Amino acid sequence: MTLETLANDIAAAAEKEAKALISNAQAEAKKLLADAEAKASVLREEAQQRAEKEAVQLARETVASARQSNQKDILIARRKVLDATFDAARQHIADPGMKGRAALLKSLLAESKKLAKGKFVIRPVELDRAAISKEAGDRTVGESVDGLGGFILEAEDGSVSFDMRFDNMLDRAWSGQLSAINETLFG
Repeated sequence: MTLETLANDIAAAAEKEAKALISNAQAEAKKLLADAEAKASVLREEAQQRAEKEAVQLARETVASARQSNQKDILIARRKVLDATFDAARQHIADPGMKGRAALLKSLLAESKKLAKGKFVIRPVELDRAAISKEAGDRTVGESVDGLGGFILEAEDGSVSFDMRFDNMLDRAWSGQLSAINETLFG
């Protein structure tokens, strides 16, 4: 065997071994690539499922938050309507030309005579002083008090008083009828 033949045999063997190594490396690369693609596919699927769950949860939370915000806005609007209604009632009652005002004062004075016997002073709201002074009878009309109308009936010694002002009556009526008012205004 000549050197040249030996070199050719070695080169052929090396080339054959190199081709086998390359073929094995390519097969291993294909296997690694397939494994990587499978893992990536699984990870993609898991990430997509997580993202979908998070999106559903976020949508639920957003809807719940929006509903809560709407309910809050509705309650605030209702509160404003109730306040405006109460203010309108107060303005109507404070109007000196309110229809039935004189009859109401007369009725309250008659009630006060049944409620309190003896020496009592009538302390009127200034707006109703003239009408009350006219109907007071033998009772003393004292200093004015603040209010929308009516009067405070007070024992001369100050030990007992009865608040018969329109403000007080409106507040009690409003509190007692608030559910009916809500029903009337908001159904």
